[in-house]
Amino acid sequence: MSSSAMHIARTGLDAQDTRMRVISNNLANVNTTGFKKDRAAFETLAYQVVTAPGAQSTSETKYATGLNLGTGVRIQGTARIDTQGSMQTTGNSLDLALDGDGYFQVQMPGGTLGYTRAGNFSRSPEGLMVTSEGYQVMPGITVPEGTTNITIGQDGTVSATIPGQSEAQQIGQIQVASFANGAGLQATGDNYLVETAASGAANLGVAGQDGRGRVRQGMLEASNVN
Repeated sequence: MSSSAMHIARTGLDAQDTRMRVISNNLANVNTTGFKKDRAAFETLAYQVVTAPGAQSTSETKYATGLNLGTGVRIQGTARIDTQGSMQTTGNSLDLALDGDGYFQVQMPGGTLGYTRAGNFSRSPEGLMVTSEGYQVMPGITVPEGTTNITIGQDGTVSATIPGQSEAQQIGQIQVASFANGAGLQATGDNYLVETAASGAANLGVAGQDGRGRVRQGMLEASNVN
């Protein structure tokens, strides 16, 4: 086999290795709450035009197809597949799932804003609604000590019975972030994404409006790997 043929074969092996890494990561996260699988996209490398289609083959004839030699393949990029994962009922009042498009917004270390589909939230010792890593859900929601009967509507309205009150009071509003190009968000690990120039800035709004998904209380979205 010629050196050029070996090189072409090697590009295929390298591309398939990258594809298998993507698939392996998908399978490793089959049980990760809110995880979205990735797909590797391939593209051809440059072609060597030995004979152009339509070139003169003789003084009176032309080549019908020509001769083009490919030089291999490479991974163009990875695309996140944002199809909805199945809803799993937990019965936990602070477990939330988004039924439809959008992301929960949280404040990460250093003040960076992160975005996630994983809504397994809890109450911090300070009374804040936080992620499993302790990152505050934004806009901030405080759940007072002794609060009972926490209900979260499909529009993200958070209500609860506060000590000293006989009726439920609204204590916050969970907003949903949408992006002009959600595929442009950058994965950082721990189930979080951050905005980039490709994604555009986050557009916060009410759940269930302007194409944003609705909030489902007592449920979590499963990985969409199958």
